[in-house]
Amino acid sequence: MIAQDGADYGTAKAKAARQVLGVDRPSPNYLPDNIQVEDEVRRYQALFHGPAQAARLKRLRQAALEVMEQLADFRPYLTGAVLNGTAGEHDDIHLQLFVDSAKEVEIWLLGRGVDIDISETPHFRGGRHDAVETVSFGWQKETVHAELYEMNDLRGALKPRADGRLQRVDAAGLRALMINEDKPQ
Repeated sequence: MIAQDGADYGTAKAKAARQVLGVDRPSPNYLPDNIQVEDEVRRYQALFHGPAQAARLKRLRQAALEVMEQLADFRPYLTGAVLNGTAGEHDDIHLQLFVDSAKEVEIWLLGRGVDIDISETPHFRGGRHDAVETVSFGWQKETVHAELYEMNDLRGALKPRADGRLQRVDAAGLRALMINEDKPQ
């Protein structure tokens, strides 16, 4: 469901629970965690999409790097499927920007003739925090969703995940990741 249809992890887990277990809200210990799901998506893509998925991921990362360089004043960090390597044909670029004012980003984009849509996204720290404004726009024929966080949120954002996987990277980190992937194995 994730690799084929672009479903998010929560929706895919809920649908799988209904299909396999016949319940809408199974006990959490019956469901895989997101890391396990991510690993299985990666295996599926390697088996069924191989070079096409790798090429798509490379295009998405190149577009992400370009938009991050353009938005450098707003401290952009890449997150999600484009970062973790599971991005497929249905995935978009997800950025987190850390700004003094969300309006700065909107004005910057509008001033360059970029059409934007504004929505809200749950805060990366969870439900105890207010949702954040998200600006979505097209870039190099891809869709970018830029979540607009306050500067204070940057402090907690850079902590590594317990499993050692990258949660977010800045432009330099993305550039290094792309260089390492281009090296012969």
